[in-house]
Amino acid sequence: MFTRTIEPAFYDTDALGHINNTRLPAWFELARNDLFKLFTPDLNPKKWRLIMARMEVDYRAELFYGHDIEIRTYLTRLGNSSFTVTQEARQHGKLTNLGHTVMVQYDHDAKCAMPIEGDLREALTSHLQDAPEPA
Repeated sequence: MFTRTIEPAFYDTDALGHINNTRLPAWFELARNDLFKLFTPDLNPKKWRLIMARMEVDYRAELFYGHDIEIRTYLTRLGNSSFTVTQEARQHGKLTNLGHTVMVQYDHDAKCAMPIEGDLREALTSHLQDAPEPA
């Protein structure tokens, strides 16, 4: 599991006084950088080997300005060429948001999925765990 801490900025809030729901997908993407480095260690877009096939976010509770947010990133499924990244946003230890993103290892020149093999599969397997129960 990868863990990142986000310190919300004032501009992340909305008129209701909590963190705007559009911020979560951006924070989840930022927190996936540790995972992306397994595929492209220098994060060079010219060497990129991934595409996103699906993304969903469950909003379970509000997040607030002035308090850090912990983003936990791990895998809940590892297929032949695709995998599901599950991410939890937590504030004060409470699970507030849950995201699932399906990523595919992809050859952008050949326009096709590529199998996940060898050391890469082993590294990804070390981050596999069960997702939290549905709310």
